[in-house]
Amino acid sequence: MKKYPLIAFGFLLILAAFLGFCSSLSSDRQVEEIPCDNVSISPPSHWITSPYIPEKVEFAGEPLPLDFFDVRESLERELIVNMNFHSSTLQYLKRVTRFFPVIEPILAANGVPDDFKYLSLIESDFMNKISPKGATGFWQFLRGTANDYGLVVNAEVDERYDVEKSTVAACKYLNDAFKVFNNWTMAAASYNMGRAGLSAQVKRQQCNSYYDLLLNEETQRYIFRIAAVKLILNDPQKYGYDMPENERYRPIPYTEVEVKTTVTDFADFAFRHQTNYKMLKYLNPWLRDNKLTNTARKTYIVKIPAEGFRGDIQRRIDEKEAEKIEDAGK
Repeated sequence: MKKYPLIAFGFLLILAAFLGFCSSLSSDRQVEEIPCDNVSISPPSHWITSPYIPEKVEFAGEPLPLDFFDVRESLERELIVNMNFHSSTLQYLKRVTRFFPVIEPILAANGVPDDFKYLSLIESDFMNKISPKGATGFWQFLRGTANDYGLVVNAEVDERYDVEKSTVAACKYLNDAFKVFNNWTMAAASYNMGRAGLSAQVKRQQCNSYYDLLLNEETQRYIFRIAAVKLILNDPQKYGYDMPENERYRPIPYTEVEVKTTVTDFADFAFRHQTNYKMLKYLNPWLRDNKLTNTARKTYIVKIPAEGFRGDIQRRIDEKEAEKIEDAGK
């Protein structure tokens, strides 16, 4: 019988401790409360909302028909994905300042709309990737298509990794596609599924509008992915991203050396040009071996990184930002 007073005393101690804990929480939480049907709810640290969609959105000068519910919802889907895929979108924001300046003038010189730089970005993330099907480089060329458009692909040289040459080849492909479809949006879609595949669907469905065609899911999302990335990169703060200029990557300064003969060892070649093998390959990923036989005596242009560039790039960016702050204070 004596155990019951002990149990009751223990229960009272636990109850007192619990009430004290609740009281401390209440005093620490100095947050404005929002009444809702007699229930108080503390506001979250940030609100998650639907993405902003402008009244007009274009790809390559051609409008997306946003008055169609399926078109609007498709664009919204890709905006939601890219807004919340933070690791990928942050890297986009950092890399474009290094590679857009290389790609943009080539597109312009070949009569291809500037928006196709976003196509290259979503194809490869501006990394020299190899897809499961063997598509390679920034523009993801298959070997056969690369050969068709003048790119050298062998054990020692693979020009799909050369950003300038592969961009020129992509321009040739896209101009050919435009001649077939008379429409840049369809030309872009054909880059994903092939001209023959897209032409077959045009014939089957008796329709030449990308937004009215029923296509495989990847191609169905393709233009909307490009448009979404374009919107975010052109106004990142509107989509929740803050990327100061001094945190973006910059083009790497380099000089060029003509190579017309055999190179027996690119490590020695790099040392002779005041750099190292790693940096030589970083600027020339199209060199796929440590040697170049070059029996045909073809002329290749090899980029040599500027002396001291590895430390200088960030230093120059920081100095430029400091100058802007100083000028703003005057």
